[in-house]
This record gives sequence, C-alpha cells and structure tokens, in this order.
Amino acid sequence: MNNRENAFEMVEHLEEEGYMLGRVVTEQKGAFMVMTKTEDRLSKISGKLRFQTVKREDLPAVGDWILLSEEGAIIEKVLPRTSKFSRKKAGEEAEEQIIATNIDTVFILSSLNDDLNSKRMERYVLLCWESGANPVIVLTKSDTCEDIEEKKREVERALLGVKVLAISAVNHEGIEELHPYLEKGKTVALVGSSGVGKSTLVNLLVGDDVQKTKQIRESDDKGRHTTTHRELFLLDSGASIIDTPGMREIQIWQGQEGLSTQYNDIEELALQCRFTDCRHEDEPGCKVRTAIQEGTLSEERFAHYLKLQREIAYMERKGNKRLESLERKKWKNIGKQRKLK
Repeated sequence: MNNRENAFEMVEHLEEEGYMLGRVVTEQKGAFMVMTKTEDRLSKISGKLRFQTVKREDLPAVGDWILLSEEGAIIEKVLPRTSKFSRKKAGEEAEEQIIATNIDTVFILSSLNDDLNSKRMERYVLLCWESGANPVIVLTKSDTCEDIEEKKREVERALLGVKVLAISAVNHEGIEELHPYLEKGKTVALVGSSGVGKSTLVNLLVGDDVQKTKQIRESDDKGRHTTTHRELFLLDSGASIIDTPGMREIQIWQGQEGLSTQYNDIEELALQCRFTDCRHEDEPGCKVRTAIQEGTLSEERFAHYLKLQREIAYMERKGNKRLESLERKKWKNIGKQRKLK
C-alpha cells in the first residue's frame, strides 16, 4: 500500500455514491489542486457551492476533505471539518483567514536564536487551542544553540502545559520525537515566522527537496519568505503535513476557548472570588489578587491575560458586525434572484 492509499484508508467512509473523495492540497488564484486516491487533479468549485457561500470559511481550504463530481474537475461539497486553524486576515477588516483544516497537531516552529519570542508563540498556541488541534512547540536549529535546556525551560514556563521539543534538521537531532505525531491518518500543520526552518523540516520528513529554502540573514536572525502558499504533502507513513508561509503578524481571530485553556489557572482562581463580578482589582476576597500577592501568580502573566482578553472581545465584536452585513447581502441577492424568475 503506497502513502496515498494509506492516507485515504482512514477516511474512505466519507465517500458518497456518485461522487469522488478528495483532499485539497493547495489553492492558487481560485483553483484547487485536489488529491484523490489515484492522482492529483486541478479543480474548481461548482456554481451551486459558490452561490451558497456566505463567508470565506464556507469555501474549500488546504486540508479540507471534499466531494468531487465523477469527472473530478468540480468541487461539489466541502465535508464537515474536525478542526480549523485560522487567524485574522491582515488589514483593518475583521475577516478570517483559514490556514489549514482537519489537522490533529500544529507544530509551532521557532528557531533557537535571538528571535526566540514566547509571547509570539503564545498567540499561535491560543489559535491552536481554538482550532481543535493540539499545539507542540518545536524549537529548531538546536545545533546552533549552547543552552538548549535553559531555552526549553524558559518556553515551558511561559506556555504552561504545552509540549516543547528541540530539534536540528541539519544533524537530525530530536527528529524521532516528532514521529508519534506523524502516524498513519494524522495531519500536522507547520506554522511560524520566516527562516525558522519549516521548509527544511518538510524536506527532511518527506525525504525529498519539495520545498525551496533560504538562509536567514546573519545581521538580525530574520528569515525571508520562501513558502508562498499553503501546501499539503504526504509522508510514507500515511500522515500528512501542511507547510505554511511565514507570518509577519499573528492577530487573533477568535480565542475565548483557547484563552480559557491556556490560562486555566487564572480562570480557576476567578471562580473562587467572593463576588461573581469581581474585577480583580481591590475587591475583598479576590483570589486572583491573593495569588499575585503570595507569588503563585505573576502580575505580568495576569496583565497579559487581560490584554489578550480585551483583544479577543474586540475582534469578536468586529466579526459579528461583519457577519451581520454578509447575511443581509445574502438575503438581498436571494430576493433579486426571485424577482428575476
């Protein structure tokens, strides 16, 4: 059984009579490269699917399982997703950008150099918890770092409960620790800034130079974008990996559930406060302030929690307004169609 057959064996039950099962490998300019059990096919969405679309998330994205017409050129239906990793699209408008779907794990890559930033990694973690997938921090280029264990502990302290691994794609150190996440039928997405080694890791796991790579600038440890689009690759094990372009900004699209997961310690304390509407400032019986005073909770961690909470609430308000606008446009178009009949 080849890697393509391995990948499809776990989802054959999704196929429906009269249709062909496929998975979106990449999207470019409105066309989709779709992997089927036998080959890859360039496909477009059907007119019916496009007409039924209210928002971007209704359209296919990389990682989606879809149903094709028997000819294999038209996408008729996007099957229900088990997970969806999204961020806010760059710009002022509150619009979702789907990075990958139907993923089990997200490898959040950050290189062990001067650009190691736990606050940035935390934003990826929140998006990951919100997506329904599990986050794993992968610290790359361990061959260039002398204090690996201290850097790992630093990240572990900042991101409580998140698995942290250190690897080197150059000398293959730590790669075996990734294998449990890359078993048959599993899908892993790789995210992180430019130059952290996503494409290098993809090439190593696939066993071929499927992605171009560039060296980071020695002057400031910053990378240049190499991957220009999201793309899914199959491994011999029957697992799939999705490579993504480096992200310059990580704006949280939705994240209340992710925030509750990552800051469970603070929310547990808040539930024990004397007053249910406690603002955690100077109210009597506030367990959050008590924990800060006793040193079991840092003021910095609590302040960052509040900052993220405000940002998420703001984005959700903007997103709700946009959805209301899109819904009005949808029914307006339907009304026009009825008048024309």
